[in-house]
Amino acid sequence: MSFLKSLFNKKEVVTTATADLRYQEFWAWFQKHEKEFFKVVKKGDAIEKNFFDILGPKLNELKESTFWYLAGMSDDNTAELILTADGNLRNIPFIEDLVAAAPVIENWKITALKQPSASSTFGIKMNGYTFSEETMSFYANENPEMPDQIEITILHQEYTSENESEISHGAYLLLDNYLGELNCVTTIDHINFKNTKNAEKEIIPLEKLKDFLIWREKEFIEKYEGIRHHTEKDNYSSFNGTLKNGLPIIAIVNTDILQWNAKASHPWIAIATFKFDGDSNNGMPDDKTYELLNTLEDTIMLELKDSDGYVNIGRETADSTREIYFSCLDFRKPAKVFDKMQRENKEIISFDFEVYKDKYWQTYNKYL
Repeated sequence: MSFLKSLFNKKEVVTTATADLRYQEFWAWFQKHEKEFFKVVKKGDAIEKNFFDILGPKLNELKESTFWYLAGMSDDNTAELILTADGNLRNIPFIEDLVAAAPVIENWKITALKQPSASSTFGIKMNGYTFSEETMSFYANENPEMPDQIEITILHQEYTSENESEISHGAYLLLDNYLGELNCVTTIDHINFKNTKNAEKEIIPLEKLKDFLIWREKEFIEKYEGIRHHTEKDNYSSFNGTLKNGLPIIAIVNTDILQWNAKASHPWIAIATFKFDGDSNNGMPDDKTYELLNTLEDTIMLELKDSDGYVNIGRETADSTREIYFSCLDFRKPAKVFDKMQRENKEIISFDFEVYKDKYWQTYNKYL
């Protein structure tokens, strides 16, 4: 596989069609051109000009700055197009949905996300360094206070504090391709880097990493599968304070859930962030904005229900910003709900969001 490219065209395309219909329209367009695209990929010449520069704008019409892609020959008669998030977790659901909508196309294989390497000798070279099973190894780090945390130390023979950026970037790329894109971003909670000579524990060959992660994931699922928390009887507390700039900060938080002993069952943090003009009100919303923010929060709550695995932790308002916090069973639905809200309300309020893994909810430690 070769030719990784991102889309950064900021042209906005307005459409009232549903996502499913737009995906069908995209694949109908692709089918009209697939024979010429196949010839370009098979020949392996000018793929950038004759395939990607045509494909890119069409993908960008679906959702800007979301789809990265790779192309190559899977075998002599099959071209493969891989749509990838390139490590951006919040884009994964849209890539999966687009690929799921793809029809069967003769001589084409359409793949969502980079898949695990089947080779036992997989490796890459980057910035003068080699990343492979020969140059890399690992060991696991245990924390008794966070037993479900999957933290590993990656060892590289040439790692130094001076080349940490190059080594870590290459190692992440190797793991992305070796483990598979989805596995890499969902199964490992934290990675440290060291030189092989400075290993503090028994070194494990990199080829054992897949089996280690499968074992830990199976153990995790067996421990937490099916666990839900219902918040209707929980107690909420109000926190009031002052920022360093002198502006007030107000938070309303579900303090009961913060004592829950099964936090890791909902390991994904989803934060919706609304920006408003609070300059004339000490960073707080006026009555009209307050009503709008509450309406938007109610809309989110209707979509992200605790019974489905999406627990509302609370909200914080300060300095012309409101943040709404959720701890989630999965990252896909919050990303879709927030993205839809962002598109539908872009004319009336500034809204952004983030989704990341935090098994022990350290994000909320400030409220304990």
